[in-house]
Amino acid sequence: MNPFYHRIYRVVRHIPKGRVATYGVVARLAGRPGAARTVGWALSALRDDSDVPWWRVLNAAGRSSFAAHDHSGVVQRALLLREGVKFAPGGAANLALFGWPAEAYDSVAAAQTRAASSRRSRRLKGLRT
Repeated sequence: MNPFYHRIYRVVRHIPKGRVATYGVVARLAGRPGAARTVGWALSALRDDSDVPWWRVLNAAGRSSFAAHDHSGVVQRALLLREGVKFAPGGAANLALFGWPAEAYDSVAAAQTRAASSRRSRRLKGLRT
């Protein structure tokens, strides 16, 4: 087995119940920033009887990365809901609220706030002209 996979599994086992991490954050915590795809490959290589909570890993948008026709996405969402993770109507978990470790998502929350503020400013500017 790939030694990096073992480091990935160790990180994912530390994600607390009711929290999520992105593939990129898991890769960084496992010692390889930029290896988010490898995290996905490692999680897909897990056996069905594994104790690694794979469902706690989402993509950078806070969504499941499973294809729409894959039942694993439904299972992932159900497991996260059972742990208390809430999803927005669009299907994304709020990483600022549920992301682990929290400090990894401070910049995400700030970027989302800036983007919302910018959209609001553009709408208001359109009303003024």
